[in-house]
Amino acid sequence: MGNRGADAYRRRMELAARIRATGLPEQQEEETAGEAELRRRKELVDPASKSDYLIRDAMMRGDFDNLQYAGKPIPNLGEANDPDWWVKGLIERENISGLGPPALVLRVEDAELDGVLDGIPSAARVREAVEDFNRRIVEARRQLLGGPPVITPLRDVELEVQRWRERREAARPPEPDTGPPAPWWRRIRRR
Repeated sequence: MGNRGADAYRRRMELAARIRATGLPEQQEEETAGEAELRRRKELVDPASKSDYLIRDAMMRGDFDNLQYAGKPIPNLGEANDPDWWVKGLIERENISGLGPPALVLRVEDAELDGVLDGIPSAARVREAVEDFNRRIVEARRQLLGGPPVITPLRDVELEVQRWRERREAARPPEPDTGPPAPWWRRIRRR
């Protein structure tokens, strides 16, 4: 039975080669009795039962084991049709930050500003960073693009520099006592 299938496959490939070579299909050769029987049996099979068989066969082979969302809800299945779904997915997947309306970006930056300033080594650069932050707040307030209002307060530059110095002093380890050495008789007693 397998030999008949190989013969039919060989004849189809030869026919395809002749069609490619000449450009025009020749008269199709007469079907053999086996090919006619095979075609008739294929037509009798219901497509639904064929798909059921293929799914059951794949399950038996284990093709559906360890799928990504097995036992979990499919994400974004119940949401309305959002035309920007791919952009939102990219931002979430790649963990991209700094995008969005200026009001929201400035709020996040305001919350993290003390940590950013603590990483700056000099007071002059702290002043520049706070002035740049204030400049961006003023620009965001002037824009009329819509979106949420800019409620981020301006920062006082000198006050921020003073707070930066206080945080640096508090974070500095205490210096060891460098007073005059104890007399020799006290050093002996400590041993």
